[in-house]
Amino acid sequence: MTDANKFLYGDRGTESNPLAQADWSTKKLVWVPSEKLGFEAGSVKEESGDECLVELADSGRKIKVNKDDIQKMNPPKFSKVEDMAELTCLNEASVLHNLKDRYYSGLIYTYSGLFCVVINPYKYLPIYTEDIVDMYRGKKRHEMPPHIYAITDTSYRSMMQDREDQSILCTGESGAGKTENTKKVIQYLAHVASSFKSKRDQGELEKQLLRANPILEAFGNAKTVKNDNSSRFGKFIRINFDVNGYIVGANIETCALSDLLEKSRAIRQAKEERSFHIFYYMLSGAGEKLRSELCLEDYSKYRFLSNGNVTIPGQQDQDLFNETMEAFEIMSVPEEERTGLLKVISAVLQLGNMSFKKERHSDQASMPDDTAAQKVCHLLGMNVTDFTRAILSPRIKVGRDYVQKAQTQEQAEFAVEALAKASYERMFRWLVMRINKALDKTKRQGASFIGILDIAGFEIFELNSFEQLCINYTNEKLQQLFNHTMFILEQEEYQREGIEWSFIDFGLDLQPCIDLIEKSAGPPGVLALLDEECWFPKATDKSFVEKVDYKADEWLMKNMDPLNECVASLLNQSTDKFIGDMWRDVDHILGMDKVVGMSDSMHGGFKTRKGMFRTVGQLYKEQLSNLMTTLRNTNPNFVRCIIPNHEKKAGKLEPQLVLDQLRCNGVLEGIRICRQGFPNRIVFQEFRQRYEILTPNSIPKGFMDGKQACVLMIKALELDPNLYRIGQSKVFFRAGVLAHLEEERDLKVTDVIINFQAWCRGYVARKAFTKRQQQLTAMKVIQRNCVAYLKLKNWQWWRLFTKVKPLLQVSRQEEEMQAREEELLKDLEQQLDEEEAARQKLQLEKVTMDAKLKKIEEDVMMIDDQNNKLNKEKKLLEERISEFTTNLAEEEEKSKSLQKLKNKHEAMITDLEDRLRKEEKSRQELEKGRRKLEGDSTDLQDQIADLQAQIAELKAQLAKKEEELLDALARIEQEASAKNSAQKNIRELEAQISELQEDLELERQARSKAEKHRRDLGEELEALKTELEDTLDSTAAQQELRYPGHNPEPLLVLPSGAFTFTFRAFGRPFYPKRLTERVHLLKETAIYHCCT
Repeated sequence: MTDANKFLYGDRGTESNPLAQADWSTKKLVWVPSEKLGFEAGSVKEESGDECLVELADSGRKIKVNKDDIQKMNPPKFSKVEDMAELTCLNEASVLHNLKDRYYSGLIYTYSGLFCVVINPYKYLPIYTEDIVDMYRGKKRHEMPPHIYAITDTSYRSMMQDREDQSILCTGESGAGKTENTKKVIQYLAHVASSFKSKRDQGELEKQLLRANPILEAFGNAKTVKNDNSSRFGKFIRINFDVNGYIVGANIETCALSDLLEKSRAIRQAKEERSFHIFYYMLSGAGEKLRSELCLEDYSKYRFLSNGNVTIPGQQDQDLFNETMEAFEIMSVPEEERTGLLKVISAVLQLGNMSFKKERHSDQASMPDDTAAQKVCHLLGMNVTDFTRAILSPRIKVGRDYVQKAQTQEQAEFAVEALAKASYERMFRWLVMRINKALDKTKRQGASFIGILDIAGFEIFELNSFEQLCINYTNEKLQQLFNHTMFILEQEEYQREGIEWSFIDFGLDLQPCIDLIEKSAGPPGVLALLDEECWFPKATDKSFVEKVDYKADEWLMKNMDPLNECVASLLNQSTDKFIGDMWRDVDHILGMDKVVGMSDSMHGGFKTRKGMFRTVGQLYKEQLSNLMTTLRNTNPNFVRCIIPNHEKKAGKLEPQLVLDQLRCNGVLEGIRICRQGFPNRIVFQEFRQRYEILTPNSIPKGFMDGKQACVLMIKALELDPNLYRIGQSKVFFRAGVLAHLEEERDLKVTDVIINFQAWCRGYVARKAFTKRQQQLTAMKVIQRNCVAYLKLKNWQWWRLFTKVKPLLQVSRQEEEMQAREEELLKDLEQQLDEEEAARQKLQLEKVTMDAKLKKIEEDVMMIDDQNNKLNKEKKLLEERISEFTTNLAEEEEKSKSLQKLKNKHEAMITDLEDRLRKEEKSRQELEKGRRKLEGDSTDLQDQIADLQAQIAELKAQLAKKEEELLDALARIEQEASAKNSAQKNIRELEAQISELQEDLELERQARSKAEKHRRDLGEELEALKTELEDTLDSTAAQQELRYPGHNPEPLLVLPSGAFTFTFRAFGRPFYPKRLTERVHLLKETAIYHCCT
């Protein structure tokens, strides 16, 4: 078995294992719920009331389980079954066990009725090669094992045969493999429906179709915790085919999904996650020249790359950047447009490096460093001064005039982030448009199409964002479509088989949940309430949460998606043609001033320009409606993708995780739908061949129609009529009926085999006994002959007899030879006479034939002439037939399309007739009401006249109020200008005050130094005073000795504080430095006082 066959067919040895079959027959095997394994196998030992004693198969432990919690186990013949709809016991345990066994055997694809289930293998499998494509090409579904190629080929063949548009819907959680299976579908169609025979000669359109997906993955995919290549948007790829089945074009629609591109990922990411791949591709793969042109820096320099350079195992960003650029070349995207895309990406990163701070004495934001702003303007072709002014003080409309409004730090940061998200979103939309332009081939007209849908699956988190609500809403609509489609197809088969069936519309089961989200009124749904809050002043997330039970942080902002109008106008007028084209529809955006007005004390709600603004919820709802209309007009084929574990490990399957997905994505719901009908079916011939052993005498000998034989067999089996239905070619059974028949068949086969084995053993024993008897008789004969031989071997006469006997036969042989020769001569003579007569007869016939041959040759010449004429006529007729055939094919196509239109128009006519009757009835009722209202119209006209007079008065008052409002606005502008001038004077005075404070500080420092010097001088003066006093005392003593008895007045009387003086020179304090100078001064002072 090759590697590919191993992962396609697997090993179903248990199916034919007699031991497993016997074990299932003797034991009551069931499934018991388990928290760890989901379900465990066990056998029922005892039953008492509502409980059962079950022995677990693996551990041998016995537990008591409620009967309602036990689920039946299927017979071993259904082990690893390719289509789970064939399971006789349709329950969660059997589905999980079958998927788990197939997954561990390398079989990732499994059918479940009308759709396919695929489990992510987290490793490469050799089942997607060109040889495998050829293997599935043109094969029916039951002829090959389950595969995405089989689903695609079935869709393609249905489109070709029925001329009906098809769709393939890949759904599942993030990381389940939706994107990979989508690529495999495109790969298969590009190979099968190509007008070129080999991959080497593949056409330009097929190459572009295969290369479009990697480009979208680079710009729209990112690494998340669950998935290394998670699609952060949804897409519907429409591939168009002509009448011959060749691809003639394609386009990628992001309908219902374009507004859900996770553009917030461009500015922030969760832990261990990446932004969009293209950021890392560009930073790793750009050359020096391109890095300089794009102003690129290191990963760590960008604030919007929250986690820096996060790598993906087994992936080289530099190589992928080169592959993306090559894909652009194949898509015929010129270099200037490629450079424009990369400039936008670099500008988004640079926007994250713009920093703002709050001014010291006001809430107004300022930009201390405009380096990042200069780079942004260089990349986007804007004037840096205008851009900075538009961010910090944008112009807003007040009344009929525009004024500049200063922004706070929070408002400026929000505006920059909104600009980054909007730039990336518009760039992505332009990219999708450009790819569609490349794939749009108008040379040949498309007759049909196959659409492939790849969308995020249903998920519930602890905190669910607005985007998650929209994704889950989409999945609810798709699940409703799945239920409806699946049961409609099931019912169509019942109708073809002529089975009586009352219609059950399972699609209505999800309608209450859908109404909860999308209903417009009576009561309104979540989206309607959200739009209502957006139109009211002073509305916040809190006011919205009071109406719905959701964690609705920033839902209003996300629903309105506001943007700075001034910056958008600058981008619209950019010098770069690429940027200007990308922002050409600036009239459709909602300005920041409108959103600010909601929280300010403005009277009334805001208005939009010419009514062009629509909320994200409204656009999403409309686009989803268009998508569902497209899908309903196609024949859908569902592919349910399952994620086996969150560790991204190959060969590991978490049962509880898989069960949750089976419940959410509709696999178990599909089984529930099957249980309402007759999921098990078997053709008449197989039913008779397999179960005729249960009714040996019910069918008479001779030929009998298969349906009549099955009717007689079922009658003999005494089945409840509610458990089966007999169609035109099959017998349909309720779930579990075939399992019961299998059990009875096993018992019957067991009895037959036991009897057969007993008869065989008796036959073998009798045959052995007969053989032994024959051997005994032969032994006696041999012994008797041996005894006789021993007696004769030494007898002389016997020896003579044995030697003479051969000689007696020689003479007889010669006589016989002579007689035979004479007979042979006679026969030869007779044959010679016959041959001569025949030769003469042939000679006569030859002459006759020669004459005939000449005549025939003449006839042939005449016929050749006629044949040449006929060949010429034949060629002319063949040419005319080919023309007629071509015209006939075209007419048939037109006829089919006209027939479709006719059916649609007939249905529309029927609906219109019904509506006409209803309208006629309502018109009559309205006529009655009109006559009644005409009687009341006179009174109303009088009231209208009074109201018109009041309206005239109110208009006069309104005009007066408008004049007062204009005066008030003028005063406000004057006050604003006065306020600005006052703020300017305040800033100048504050600057002067700061200078004076600096001078005051210098004066204080000088004073402290002077005070210190003063204290030092005081101490020195005290010392000098003491020295001077001592000097004066000695002088007085000398005078007294010189003039005894004489007591004159003191020679020197110093005033108080004489030693605390300071000299001032030029208005500054002067302190003598040397002691000699101070002493000299003191002496002079003393002489002065003495003289006076």
